[in-house]
Amino acid sequence: EVQLQASGGGAVQPGGSLRLSCVAADSSLAYYSINWFRQAPGKEREFVSCIKSSDGSTYYKESVEGRFTISRENAKNTAYLQMNSLRVEDTAIYYCAAGVTCSYHPSDLHSWSQGTQVTVSS
Repeated sequence: EVQLQASGGGAVQPGGSLRLSCVAADSSLAYYSINWFRQAPGKEREFVSCIKSSDGSTYYKESVEGRFTISRENAKNTAYLQMNSLRVEDTAIYYCAAGVTCSYHPSDLHSWSQGTQVTVSS
């Protein structure tokens, strides 16, 4: 397992941008695929994006494709989620999670950060 800390959330207007960071406590982040999930009030936690450790392949939830970009800097033990053109429906608590591979299922991932709140409203 790896300790993860997510940050970068905040309150923005529709159309705004935020960059979330996911920092690992040690240098093991490079060996894991990093997933971002989010959970809105009253809803289940849902997959947002993932970047694989093996080849850097990226995956996105359809509704964020073209607006969000996932990346990683292994030398800094950090993964990012750049979120542009934010919409009200993006409002949620965002979590990063590490696993052997990318997965849509939270139960497949062994290490989770605390959440960071993203609020999009006018």
